[in-house]
Amino acid sequence: MNILEHLKIDLENELKNILTYWEKHTVDDDFGGFIGHIDYPNIKNKQAHKGVILNTRILWSFSKASNYYKDDRYKDVSERSFTYLKEYFKDNKYGGVYWEVNYKGTPINTRKQIYAQAFAIYALSEYYLYSKNEEAKVWAKEIFKFIEENAFDNKYNGYIEAFEENWSAIEDMRLSEKDDNAAKTMNTHLHILEAYTNLYTIYPDDRLEKALQNLIAIFIDKFLSEDGHLHLFFNEQWELKSSVYSYGHDIEASWLLLEAARVIKATETIKELEEIAVKITDHFVKVAIAQDGGVMNEIDTATGQVDTDRHWWQQAEAMAGLYHTYKITEDSRYLDHLFKIWNFIKTSIIDHTYGEWYWLVDKNGHFNTAHEKVGMWKCPYHNTRACIEIIQ
Repeated sequence: MNILEHLKIDLENELKNILTYWEKHTVDDDFGGFIGHIDYPNIKNKQAHKGVILNTRILWSFSKASNYYKDDRYKDVSERSFTYLKEYFKDNKYGGVYWEVNYKGTPINTRKQIYAQAFAIYALSEYYLYSKNEEAKVWAKEIFKFIEENAFDNKYNGYIEAFEENWSAIEDMRLSEKDDNAAKTMNTHLHILEAYTNLYTIYPDDRLEKALQNLIAIFIDKFLSEDGHLHLFFNEQWELKSSVYSYGHDIEASWLLLEAARVIKATETIKELEEIAVKITDHFVKVAIAQDGGVMNEIDTATGQVDTDRHWWQQAEAMAGLYHTYKITEDSRYLDHLFKIWNFIKTSIIDHTYGEWYWLVDKNGHFNTAHEKVGMWKCPYHNTRACIEIIQ
């Protein structure tokens, strides 16, 4: 048995472990849907608010797993997730999805974050692929329409970050407290691209294809730096407003861009994006992977300061990105780095006692027990996806 076959077995086992954790610990039998917050080790807060990012990512993860396994082992979890999203996060008046509800399902933050609309499309498209539930497909198409009609900037191109409940302008557009208040962000554009790619597999529409072509062009023309990083924050006129680069988003974008081009069969663009993927990955390998094999968080190029924390999701995206670049080049160096990161995940990121992955460990390998296991952002999407991408 060669080393890749061993990796496949490892990842198949870990995929089952991750999904088992979420199926066993997160179902909310008291109030419906899924518990909004679980602290380390597995302390459940059933009165925590519930975020749309967590809930769409649960739907995507279990739908993707169902499509991977080609059976109904996760049918109940997938249906529960879809039903909860439809009943509590769907805005039947203005369209799209709310950002946050309380533990009883009452909307408490009704802003229209475009990042969230994208994840709804991503999840609903995957759920449709599994269930063939036409309601999911229709809803995904509706949200696509709302994004294009309300968030697309016809004057300067690109997508505006956020809006009020009724799609009117909003002053504070930030996705989270740590983000800059910028009109256009790489992160949101990346996940619109990801969502539209998935939607295209079930809805090969001309307008959708053109939107994907335009998104790819925006990444090449606006977000991609000369040295293989991705710029993060811009104003409406595409003036750069940040000196920070996110290592995890760099490597994640390298393969999502290529996947988008392949789905729409953009033959000429595919070759260009393969070269870009190699460029991004080579720079990532040079600057983002620490001696212990862990992927560091980010760098501020204005100060030279590096955030050396190793977040769970960056490790997963690094594995997926490195494997995709290996498939382009057949250069075993990328596999060497992948295995180094996987060993780091096994020894430092996976919680072998209580399940799932730690939020992060610091440069000394220590995790903070104050970090949640489940929350608004802590979800099964990145690690589930990495496992399935590489196995397949």
